[in-house]
Amino acid sequence: MIQFLYFAWVRTHIGVGEERLSPPDVTSVAALLDWLATRSPGHAAALADRSAIRVAIDQDFVGTDATVAGAREVAIFPPVTGG
Repeated sequence: MIQFLYFAWVRTHIGVGEERLSPPDVTSVAALLDWLATRSPGHAAALADRSAIRVAIDQDFVGTDATVAGAREVAIFPPVTGG
């Protein structure tokens, strides 16, 4: 099981802030996002523009080619800005 955390408008589209899921045997973040997008219309809307989201695995920012093997937590959120 992986704990998925959703933030900002990603959370709004999906309708929950977190969920525990057992994804199929996927190896990359890109494949994981593809699978998540099939879960509901909200997931599909939240993940439609991959350039507008960021992913962290176990609290480390990663790219879409990163492996998900052994991940305990996946956080998905829009780009973060500071001021």
